[in-house]
Amino acid sequence: MHMAQVESIINPPRRKLIIEKRSSRFDMNWSELWEYRELGYVLIWRDITVRYKQTAIGIAWVLLQPLIAMLIFTAVFGKMAKVPSDGVWYPVFALTALLPWMYFSQAVSRAGESVVANGRMVGKIYFPRLWLPLATVVSPLVDFALSLVLLFGLLIYAGMPFTWKVITLPAFILLAMFTAMGLCFFTSALHVKYRDVGHAIPFVMQIWMYLTPIVYPASLVPDQWKWLYGLNPMVGVVEGFRWALLGRTSPDLVMMMESIVVLFAVIAMGLVYFRKMERQFADII
Repeated sequence: MHMAQVESIINPPRRKLIIEKRSSRFDMNWSELWEYRELGYVLIWRDITVRYKQTAIGIAWVLLQPLIAMLIFTAVFGKMAKVPSDGVWYPVFALTALLPWMYFSQAVSRAGESVVANGRMVGKIYFPRLWLPLATVVSPLVDFALSLVLLFGLLIYAGMPFTWKVITLPAFILLAMFTAMGLCFFTSALHVKYRDVGHAIPFVMQIWMYLTPIVYPASLVPDQWKWLYGLNPMVGVVEGFRWALLGRTSPDLVMMMESIVVLFAVIAMGLVYFRKMERQFADII
């Protein structure tokens, strides 16, 4: 996309810019964010189209990535290590958790460079900077939606019936989005000041994955440690996905509530930190 096109979208003619002093870092001009929604659409669409441009198999990667990961986890953890799966066929057990995790991981990883990668635009044009990490939260939803087709096909193949609980799935998708959003606000702002963040994110996400019940059930966690385990906001997301799609035992209510509380705390802290740093973006970049 040419810079002139971006400018025409985010700088409409005869626009009056009023600079006001905000009372606190929690203040957010949400109407302005909505006013620049066309820029958000452009950023989201650009992210989607660029991702698989000039690749040999294109969007097929969306299905290959979770499929290959599922096969590896099934062979290593399901067959060799004999990790229990709460009575569920292990490929289904693993894939049900892999999809929300891969969405979360992709969003956070891409958000880390979202502000820095658009440094030229940040330095020359006024627009709500919050759209940069927000775009990285929304764009991976396309991959996630296509991957759900693979999961539903596997559920049908395994002969697992859908129950009424599947209607709660959108709620857990929103939880995954909000969790990613909070981290994206924080990492995108932090990366502007500390470029080490880009190198640290893949390492942190790898460790985080094994602290989330993806290759093993949360029921393996000892009762005395469940309160600590529930501080991981992705525990509630993954357990919710399994409950909605597999229809087995209900997730631990205490861990779910902990995860949700931590989730909103992360969003608040991420937003505050982003607002604190955004005034320095143009100078640092």
